[in-house]
Amino acid sequence: MRRNYHLLILLFPVVFWLVCFFLLPLVSVFIYSFLERGTYGGVQWHFTLENYQRLFDGLYLGVLWRSVSTALVCTAICLLLGYPFAYYLARYRPKHRNVLLLLVVVPFWTNFLIRTYAWILILRTEGILNSLLGAVLPNWSPLELLNTPLAVQIGLVYGYLPFMILPLYAALEQLDLSLLEAAQDLGASPRRAFWHVTVPLSLPGILAGSMLVFIPTVGAFLTPDILGGGKVSYIGNVIERQFKTARDWPFGSALSFMLMGIVLVGTVLYFRALQQNEGQPESSR
Repeated sequence: MRRNYHLLILLFPVVFWLVCFFLLPLVSVFIYSFLERGTYGGVQWHFTLENYQRLFDGLYLGVLWRSVSTALVCTAICLLLGYPFAYYLARYRPKHRNVLLLLVVVPFWTNFLIRTYAWILILRTEGILNSLLGAVLPNWSPLELLNTPLAVQIGLVYGYLPFMILPLYAALEQLDLSLLEAAQDLGASPRRAFWHVTVPLSLPGILAGSMLVFIPTVGAFLTPDILGGGKVSYIGNVIERQFKTARDWPFGSALSFMLMGIVLVGTVLYFRALQQNEGQPESSR
């Protein structure tokens, strides 16, 4: 009994913080999603399902699909770029491995907003990229990259690539090399050993990195707002405008819970895939 009392004392600050700054705001937003917008903003305490009915409007479904597809493409690109780097990092000499890990983490030392604004200098018509290409190619016509979906995708991949590399490195660094040697001794080519041994054993890192990239990118609003110039709407930007500009808090709350539902489904699928992978016998991996 005394041990439980001490445990409750230790857990109280964490529970208090989660209840006050996570659970209560979440409950408030959930309640707001069923209320009506006031004449001059705010809410009116009249129960309605209209906010959730508006979610099925073609306009918002299109914005949602754009956000989800952009997040999926960003996750795929980060995986394609991050896996070879993480694989090389895990096989690199331990003496210099920490230096490469430091280079992956270094961008976090600078504010994300500043790093995103830096891409404006790179991608704009008179920016660094077009200037370099113009110096190499005499007849080069500047590319219109800024304020396009491509610029948003570049910014998202740049911002969240380390979140893919680090889980992949953690999974690949623990890989038992003797399994690869055994596969090759049994006649498997290096390519076959990679696809049938390395990739399945690194699946937890692939799933973790994919979730760490997909969840923040599907609701991103800062990068699309800065690099997209407000010309292309994403679900995060729509939610922001509902709270700040339109002052339609109930509908913004409904959009937030729709986005939360999508993230929750992705999280459930992640844990289910992880459990299935852990439940497989070693011989079948």
